[in-house]
Amino acid sequence: MAQSDTQRAKWLALALLATAQFVVVLDASIVNVALPSIGRDLHFSQDNLSWVVNAYTLFFGGFLLLGGRLADRIGRRRMFIAGMVLFAVASLGGGLAQSELWLIIARSVQGLGAALVSPAALSIVTTTFTEGAERNKALGVWGAVAGSGGAAGVLLGGVLTKYAGWEWVLFVNTPIGLAAAFVAPRLLHESRDQTSKTFDVGGAVSVTAGLALLVYALVNANHAGWASAETLLLGSVAVALLAAFVVIERRNPQPLVPFSIFRLQTLRGSNIVALLIGMSLFSMFFFISLYLQQILHYDALKAGIAYLPLALLIIVSAGVASQLVTKIGFKPTLIAGMLLITVALLWFSRVSAPGGGYVSDVLFPSMLAAVGLGFAFVSVTIGAVAGTREQDAGLASGLINTSQQVGGALGLAILAAIANSVTDHSTAANGLVSLNHGFRVAFLVGATFALTGAVLAGLLIDGRDSRAAAEAAARGEAPAAMAA
Repeated sequence: MAQSDTQRAKWLALALLATAQFVVVLDASIVNVALPSIGRDLHFSQDNLSWVVNAYTLFFGGFLLLGGRLADRIGRRRMFIAGMVLFAVASLGGGLAQSELWLIIARSVQGLGAALVSPAALSIVTTTFTEGAERNKALGVWGAVAGSGGAAGVLLGGVLTKYAGWEWVLFVNTPIGLAAAFVAPRLLHESRDQTSKTFDVGGAVSVTAGLALLVYALVNANHAGWASAETLLLGSVAVALLAAFVVIERRNPQPLVPFSIFRLQTLRGSNIVALLIGMSLFSMFFFISLYLQQILHYDALKAGIAYLPLALLIIVSAGVASQLVTKIGFKPTLIAGMLLITVALLWFSRVSAPGGGYVSDVLFPSMLAAVGLGFAFVSVTIGAVAGTREQDAGLASGLINTSQQVGGALGLAILAAIANSVTDHSTAANGLVSLNHGFRVAFLVGATFALTGAVLAGLLIDGRDSRAAAEAAARGEAPAAMAA
């Protein structure tokens, strides 16, 4: 095959994988603006309505690590196809839902499909593109579509809900998912870890149950109470399961997660920073949506359109980030991104009510956040997969996805609790002022998460790895294995 044909095949494969990741990320937010319509049509109670979002998050976050390792063991292309078919069928089932339980189960299965797709897709990108400038460019595209998926979901959700009905925020995934599964054998090469002959069932069960229960405890904490017996019991069981997982892995000669991978300092640091990216940014999208609709009184469509500059700028900044990583390394790019996110969230902490405005309170800080997100998302992903062995590509991909998802659930749970507490204890006579005060404090705490991420990126990520990767990329080579 000619070199040009090989390159064309690689970029067609990336287009397919990035589209799949875009849909997976988009689906975490696309239902948000449709929730009022869903609640009316299916007679949801107010308490249960949040589980339309939480069920997806729970299964996505809980099964990511298992999905990544299954991709390594069973085959990355095979798991990608299986996940896309499951996702597409679950989306169809969700759109046809006639009851609360039906829709929540469909969203759970969607999350499971997403947990199979996402690490498989990222690991295929990692194994398809040579480490260095080529992979940085590919992960720039990956970061652009993944980073803009959350904002695009709000926009698309608003349009579909207004003009087609809430069912279409789910139906739209079915043809895309089936088409992706259909063309995958033509565009993607199969790859897997040939060295392992057994599967660690005990490790798989304990880590999946532990992560899923941990995410459930976090998203349920605001309803049950952080100090309630339910939350403390669930948290304790989750910690016990994860502790059991560590014991099982240390004793198993072929573990699900070989802990030797954590000897890579840059991988460890990247995952910790990814946790803080999730904690700061997932909640940012949540509170911006509430501010637009509850304070500025935007309808679903107008709130979605308000996200358009954010989504477009994430795409541009991710492309810039992939070039910066090649020139100066992923560590300084990541620190710069986290500092930009910090400043953006501090700016958001000044949102005003009454008298707030889109341009002054939302547009400019969201543009700053978009640049920071593009820089941070691309560089942390490159750092998390750099220097890993090909047979561990799915594991590394599952780890970075898990860090972001667990961080998102943890951050949203903490900041929602803080915002609600501040609002409830506010002495302002105007209810909007009290609500806005809660938003401001939540943004401020979110800024501390982002600043902590910037500091830890400086302390935990090895600058030698970052410089070596940039120098090798400039020479058109793959860097040597990262320092353990």
